[in-house]
Amino acid sequence: MHVVILAGGKGVRLRPYTSALPKPLVPIGEEYAILDIILRQLTSQGFTRATLAVGHLSPLIRAFVGDGSRWGLEVDYTEEVTPLSTIGPLFPIRDRLPEHFLVMNGDVLTTLNYAELLSRHVEAGAPLTVATSPRVVKIDFGVLETSGGHITGFREKPLLSYLVSMGVYALSRDTIAHYPEGMPFGFDELVLDLLAHGRQPGCFEFDGYWLDIGRPDDYDEANARFEEIRSLLLPTDRERVR
Repeated sequence: MHVVILAGGKGVRLRPYTSALPKPLVPIGEEYAILDIILRQLTSQGFTRATLAVGHLSPLIRAFVGDGSRWGLEVDYTEEVTPLSTIGPLFPIRDRLPEHFLVMNGDVLTTLNYAELLSRHVEAGAPLTVATSPRVVKIDFGVLETSGGHITGFREKPLLSYLVSMGVYALSRDTIAHYPEGMPFGFDELVLDLLAHGRQPGCFEFDGYWLDIGRPDDYDEANARFEEIRSLLLPTDRERVR
């Protein structure tokens, strides 16, 4: 039950909140940081080890998390000297990872069951399993379907439904075995490479609460709704974390 938490980004879109703090440490409510909530959730679901991929303002994250004993976790670190994107930070630490593990962004607030995602990944035998959330977009125009210079169909302001990645993945170590260390490599590149080689990633569809705190509006929403969703986000056995 090992998780790699990506906590090395500069959080440019969340400025000015991230001018003095790394994004995973920005406060939510009056008591918690985003990373604190994530670690509490992971502990309550049975995770025992975590690797934090750090870079921007990493001393602050190291000072806050330490060895992880506050959450009942064994925590170690990998430091990005240069930005390595989403998957690149995993390459130097392959020998420290178990056969199957979780990878997630350090700025995600969700009620997703991380343990169930990892279990489903192992059972399916997929090279990668992506947690997804449904999104609906309203098109504010009439949409035309055309062929050969003629209109063949028309929809007035349709709703488009699609699935998006939540920034939480289950991954197998052999999936990243052949990539060289030090190479920046993103989640998008991994998915496209797997598809090009006929290895289809799995999909773990989730329809609960999820918020990716990437912009000031997202952060303001998280704080505005925190008391409302607090009981959903935080584990009931809070006494385990002191």
